[in-house]
Amino acid sequence: MAIVNVTPDSFSDGGERLDPARAIDDGLRFVAEGADIIDIGGESTRPGSQPTSPEDELRRILPVVEGLARHGLTLSIDTRRASVARAALEAGARIVNDISALRDDEAMLPLVAGKEADVILMHRRGLPENTFAGPAYADAVEDIRTFLLDRAAACEAGGVKRERIALDPGIGFGKSVAQELELIAGAGRFAEAGYPVLIGCSRKSFIGKLTGLATAADRDPASVWLAVEAVRRGAAIVRVHNVMATRQALAVWAAMK
Repeated sequence: MAIVNVTPDSFSDGGERLDPARAIDDGLRFVAEGADIIDIGGESTRPGSQPTSPEDELRRILPVVEGLARHGLTLSIDTRRASVARAALEAGARIVNDISALRDDEAMLPLVAGKEADVILMHRRGLPENTFAGPAYADAVEDIRTFLLDRAAACEAGGVKRERIALDPGIGFGKSVAQELELIAGAGRFAEAGYPVLIGCSRKSFIGKLTGLATAADRDPASVWLAVEAVRRGAAIVRVHNVMATRQALAVWAAMK
């Protein structure tokens, strides 16, 4: 899954793709480099970020979704708002990637069910503006696994087919560095219930804390290694900034395996 942020303030690539033509070109390039899914987001959810209005979010993402959909690509919309998800699905997206696991907007679950969209349920503690408040867990992997399975059950009860649901433990959203590593290492435990698992750790701040690298793009080597490790541990999808490097590393790992 390649990341295409159409935002002025995302932690790694904010402001790079405010021109829809640039965002579309980058999406096409990522597919050429080996991406299977393009994840388009119009609201930054980095820790400490402030909410974006639905109008601004729609204005940012719709031209990009429409432009990439014309090429028949598999598109994901990274949003927690049903109005934005609806517009994106009607414009050609197929997946809703919701950091709130369909909790922030009560209209999201019936929308996903009614549109027969695929959905990614992510664990998040707090809101983006205070997501690091109190990251205390008895057992981070088991606590978050229980939460995600509860949300998956709620989705199925609401009419979403089981095969359309994937789980994301939410790396970078209210966890300590040690807990981030536990969650990546525990990808297989999340997968035991039969849902595909997504791991998104690309360029995130915990890598900077481990390596001393303040610039997000400098964290690509560690991000690629973690993506391979996540797949080795049981992840079915990795959400990344550097598609080419990740694809190369996964291809070599698969050949060695």
